[in-house]
Amino acid sequence: MSEQKLAAEVRTEFGKGYARRARMANLIPAVIYGHGAEPIHITLPAKATTLAVRTANALLSLDINGEGHLALVKDIQRDPIKQIIEHIDLLTVRQGEKVTVDIPVHVVGEVAPGNVYNLELTVVSLEAEATHLPTAVEVDIEGRGAGEHVHASDLVLPKGAVLLTDAEALVVNISEAVEEEPTEAEAASEAAATEAAAAE
Repeated sequence: MSEQKLAAEVRTEFGKGYARRARMANLIPAVIYGHGAEPIHITLPAKATTLAVRTANALLSLDINGEGHLALVKDIQRDPIKQIIEHIDLLTVRQGEKVTVDIPVHVVGEVAPGNVYNLELTVVSLEAEATHLPTAVEVDIEGRGAGEHVHASDLVLPKGAVLLTDAEALVVNISEAVEEEPTEAEAASEAAATEAAAAE
């Protein structure tokens, strides 16, 4: 995953009042921490940042007053109603450094006819290079039948990544599709339709 380049500005104001003014100016408050250094409080351009952090574990290349910083998105606070980004926590990283991240699990393919699958685990924890983080781990269920399972140990991981989730953890479970019994109202409706058809 390549890093997204953004220009950031150091901020010296804090609090809800400042955060509200920043959002009105199309800026997002953020903080960078890690490697034992003092946290750096910054603002980021709202539109470009919102696009850059759409994928999990987005890697940002920040220009802060002419100084470059590589940072991994660790937490995003959003307005519960409007879903706009209110604040971002960033972890400073270095080229080649390994970090622990949660990666989404994506299912690809179709199970054998007459079967359904259930995704039991939506994310897995990996240790991987900060500058080569996968956006997702794919699980291929093409043609799989009832009784088959995919465990964390079965996942094909990106080169250099190490699985931290329990290897025996169930990721996908395949079972037979169960036809739902019609409800009483549906059964009565079907019976009435049958009688009406017979009377014609």
